[in-house]
Amino acid sequence: MYYLGTGMTEEVAVTRKGQTTIPAKFRKKYRIEEGSRLEVVDTGQGLLLKPIITIYDLAGSGAKYANVKEMKELLDRLREEDAQIGL
Repeated sequence: MYYLGTGMTEEVAVTRKGQTTIPAKFRKKYRIEEGSRLEVVDTGQGLLLKPIITIYDLAGSGAKYANVKEMKELLDRLREEDAQIGL
């Protein structure tokens, strides 16, 4: 949504090729870096840019819950359960 006067807006220019620059404060806030992929959504009131989370963004996110060996054991156990119920 577009909120005037809340500090959530920023004006940017569009080049003749349709390119624009995402302000640094928003790139930092939403972890948008060079090579990041964004989804463009037509909201009917304007365009919404949403970062697309990839498998690489999730790498290491489970480290606080288990180590690699434990994760592999868990995956093997889940695969066995799936095989038993025919998935």
